[in-house]
Amino acid sequence: MRVIINGVSALKPKTGVGHTTANLHRGLAALGTADRFWLYPGDLVGRVAARVLRRPSPPAPPRAAAGGGPAWRGVLTDLAKAAYREHFRTAARWGNFDLYHEPNFVPVRTHLPTVVTVHDLSVLLHPEWHPADRVAFHERHFRRGVMGADHVVVVSESVRGEMIDLLGLSPDRVTTVHNGIGGQFRPQPATAIAATRRKLGLPPRYLLAVGTIEPRKNIHTLLRAFCALPVEARAACPLVLAGGWGWKSGPERDLFETEARHRGAIHLGYVDDADLPSLYAGAAALLYPSFYEGFGLPPVEMLACGGGVIASTAAAVWEVVGGHALLLAPHDLDGWRDAMRRVATGADFLDEFRRGGEMHAGQFTWDLAARRTLGVYRQVLGVGAAQPITSPRLAA
Repeated sequence: MRVIINGVSALKPKTGVGHTTANLHRGLAALGTADRFWLYPGDLVGRVAARVLRRPSPPAPPRAAAGGGPAWRGVLTDLAKAAYREHFRTAARWGNFDLYHEPNFVPVRTHLPTVVTVHDLSVLLHPEWHPADRVAFHERHFRRGVMGADHVVVVSESVRGEMIDLLGLSPDRVTTVHNGIGGQFRPQPATAIAATRRKLGLPPRYLLAVGTIEPRKNIHTLLRAFCALPVEARAACPLVLAGGWGWKSGPERDLFETEARHRGAIHLGYVDDADLPSLYAGAAALLYPSFYEGFGLPPVEMLACGGGVIASTAAAVWEVVGGHALLLAPHDLDGWRDAMRRVATGADFLDEFRRGGEMHAGQFTWDLAARRTLGVYRQVLGVGAAQPITSPRLAA
């Protein structure tokens, strides 16, 4: 079996989908089967494209930042996307592939049997959280692409239920394949933690939030809760934000610059992958107040590093932490403030939730994700001795 996997999302500095795409491809390649899994656009083109995408963009003028930029920029973007889709179709047509896997929501139309991964339904459920062009693209292509796919992979039982209930997909066309976490996420030696603290200029104790700052991540509530802490608590355990300013992050950025930064909060921006394990391990707690998630990698990565987690009651997050996190409603400002205060003033506050967390996180491996994904491929193509695909049950 020869499978083409669209790896465009893994070319630029990686966040959620880019990480999962790259790690799933590595997991599939490591299975040692006779099957072949080609990550489009390949090594040479991929290296060139990644270098271009990593070049810093010049600062946008104020008018462009507010209004979306000059019209010609949108025209060039549309032309580039059209060229990419045609190039992908050509690669799929001439590469002698048996199946196409689109790991990023909307498949390119090809002649191949298609598997598509849907990470969440936030664009459909909460379009106000997303750029207008992304919403328009999903309105034009998402539903048709999913309905035309031979099988849909989702990353949690929560999203699987949404696909069945909201889009009307037959349950036997939707399979849950939980994301994995890399083997680098494990308890870290004190020397590595100290080195990362020095490199990033961090204090001995800190509260940590990881992820691109955008509306559904609910960082505004986190900043307000931090600002409401007593001076002593903020000084003992400041809030550290590890993630870039994303779409519609203006209110969070304004609150950070006008108030939270002056009260001790720290914004690191995008953090290199190599620094993440020790950044997690050095934190007093990970704070994850999202309104909605399809999975929620940071809480599981934090558990794997031996840390404590305070997370929201978003359904998918609840599912994947498996009882190993203190869960709070996203809008519970007082609850987030009090939990942060207790972490700042008592190092053992989260011990009960932390217990067993490493073992729980160990269930989420890219090897298991790759094996389950390969089972989906074989079921779609009707090859091999594939086991029936059933939804997994997480151990608490």
